[in-house]
Amino acid sequence: MIKIALALMPPAAALAFLVSAESGSARNVPARPPAFAICAACHTVEPGQTSFGPNLRGLGGRRAASLPGYAYSPALKASGLTWDRATLDAWLTSPQKKVPGTKMPFAGLPDPEKRKQIIDYLMSLK
Repeated sequence: MIKIALALMPPAAALAFLVSAESGSARNVPARPPAFAICAACHTVEPGQTSFGPNLRGLGGRRAASLPGYAYSPALKASGLTWDRATLDAWLTSPQKKVPGTKMPFAGLPDPEKRKQIIDYLMSLK
């Protein structure tokens, strides 16, 4: 399929396609893991877009409840959390235990490998 598409493209467009496809792997940005599907039910990672939950792009290093335009719970606003790997792991394990009173209706993800895949993916999105 890619060979056919490349054959039909002008040479400059084909080169740009190949370079852009290669640059993602060169940056070691992980592919969206299947486990992220549960997050994607309420969240987006597309720049400038919103969904039911806040946008998760650029989450790594961001203070919790700081993204403009989303009505966070008072509990999350008062939490003082900054999203790093350890905080995300505890959050994904059990949001209600990490921040009692959060309005996130997610019971948690018990599988540490799936949590790691999601965290790696989120931390790669700048």
